[in-house]
Amino acid sequence: MMRIETGFAAVAFLLCASHAAHAASWTTYRIPETGTAVDIPGSIFAEEAGKPDGYGQRFRSADGSADLTVQAVPRTGESPAAFLARKHPPSGIVYKRITPRFFVVSSVKRDVIWYDRCNFSGRYVHCVLINYPADQKRQWDSVVTRISNTLHGG
Repeated sequence: MMRIETGFAAVAFLLCASHAAHAASWTTYRIPETGTAVDIPGSIFAEEAGKPDGYGQRFRSADGSADLTVQAVPRTGESPAAFLARKHPPSGIVYKRITPRFFVVSSVKRDVIWYDRCNFSGRYVHCVLINYPADQKRQWDSVVTRISNTLHGG
């Protein structure tokens, strides 16, 4: 009987977490100096967590389990591949896509999924960096996809 109750509790948690991601109130975060704009779930990333290099803002979830950085830095003429290589991403990248206009990389480190996307347009590199618990991947998939797909710069 205990196993069934535990199973119901796990299913209820997953449904609530999934619902929370879909019910998130979205807002567009803008960096006026660079033209960077991206949709972010303000109800999830409600706490500011400092400034990154360049322009932008770091955000953290209320429980501290996830964070989001929206950042723009001046372009130096590097290709997306060269820019990424210079940043020395952690080893063991699970997903990598590099084009002439952007890169996306993602992996798992210490039970946390990290996801980085940078678009190269205008005079800036426009980036989002997201970290969230690996055991909540399914609940985060639609959130990460929307953030990634709405990132753009001037």
